[in-house]
Amino acid sequence: MSADINQSLLLRLQQLEDVEQIKRLKYRYFRSMDTGDFDTLQMLYTDDIKVDYIGGSYRWQMEGRKNLIDAQIASFNSEAIGCHTGHHPEIDILSDTMATGIWYMTDIFMDFRKKTVFHGSALYRDTYEKINGIWKIKITTYKRIYEQAENMETMPNITFSQLAEKLRDPQ
Repeated sequence: MSADINQSLLLRLQQLEDVEQIKRLKYRYFRSMDTGDFDTLQMLYTDDIKVDYIGGSYRWQMEGRKNLIDAQIASFNSEAIGCHTGHHPEIDILSDTMATGIWYMTDIFMDFRKKTVFHGSALYRDTYEKINGIWKIKITTYKRIYEQAENMETMPNITFSQLAEKLRDPQ
């Protein structure tokens, strides 16, 4: 094979590996959020991350990893349950260190303090940056496709919650 073909194959192989690493990054994001794994979440973001989430009843904007982690800790607490799934990724590698992605997300979030439950879906539009060989989330946005928000008339019969078990206030 010629050097040009070898170089082209190596570039394509690297891009495929980058796409796979970005998928794993986003999957880790959803899992860590729903399980209250804030140490892992912290490692997934750039220091200067920007967030803009637009729901039917809210707009959540912030900048900076610490601000985002603090907000996630407040939301994903022992009196909440979240289930977020991300699928149908469309990832574009823009350079050796920058990429973008679109993800279809479906979710349910129950907040027992506020007695509310949200169901819905959204399209995430993310920008990723590779820092020291590791992909991180630099910008994350979504706009809801639909959102169903309801007040809980009665508390659901939840027989187990990992967030409650992990994050329960010490007695």
